[in-house]
Amino acid sequence: MIKELFSENKQILSFEVFPPKKEEEFANAFLVLDSLAGLQPDFISVTYGAGGSKSKKTVEIASYIQNNLKINALAHMTCVGSGKEDIDAVTAQLKEANVNHVLALRGDRPPYMCDEQFNSRHFPHASDLTGYLNSSTDFHIAGACYPEKHYEAKDLDSDLLHLKKKCDAGAEFLITQLFFDNHVYYEFLDKARSTGINLPICAGIMPITSAKQLGTTVSLSGSSVPKKLADLIATYGDDPAEMRKAGIDYAIEQILDLKIHHVDGIHIYTMNKPKVAREIVSAIR
Repeated sequence: MIKELFSENKQILSFEVFPPKKEEEFANAFLVLDSLAGLQPDFISVTYGAGGSKSKKTVEIASYIQNNLKINALAHMTCVGSGKEDIDAVTAQLKEANVNHVLALRGDRPPYMCDEQFNSRHFPHASDLTGYLNSSTDFHIAGACYPEKHYEAKDLDSDLLHLKKKCDAGAEFLITQLFFDNHVYYEFLDKARSTGINLPICAGIMPITSAKQLGTTVSLSGSSVPKKLADLIATYGDDPAEMRKAGIDYAIEQILDLKIHHVDGIHIYTMNKPKVAREIVSAIR
């Protein structure tokens, strides 16, 4: 179990992958996983579409990680568009696939969801889903957290109080949203500990390999962009090869600093690019 790895004072290394949108690209996902498995991660997480739109693909990929690659699979599970019956159905599929770990998330509001549907959803928050899974299954549950606060939160202090509810509901460890400034993470960690949040917290790192990727990432995550990264984009953004190298180097520098500060774990958002992950892991090991 993943929580046991933390208890061994082991600095965790993990990856995130996503099911491809197009059916014809699905077979390539398994080649990506085979390549990532060679880097010997402690677990691999698999994302989940809003409203459960990719739940079957998530289960299939998580099953391959768990049963074929013999690596702990962490299946994302969102509840923003799911009722109790929907969650129970996915739970049954995961149990049948021998997947024992889930990342309980609220998920982003789907564009088709009207205000009435959104305001009357069965599980209002990830903490509600966490509590339900904790009481009705034997899953090992992880939670997400936001070093720069959730975009809907009034401030970081109130966001941390909500995070504490998630921990109390049964989460065993946490994974952060991506961030580009380690000082933001260290300040968040100090505040989380002072709030009584003592679970292991993996630092989420996304290597930025193109200028376009940064714009998309920031709009989706709400992460701030430090001057050093902005300058890097300004210098190399028009040169794809140099931008790729500079972005990977930036992620490596972040991770090495995090390792020196003895963080609980490093979670790399791979964007299904095993070559990028391999270059990073080679440098940090």
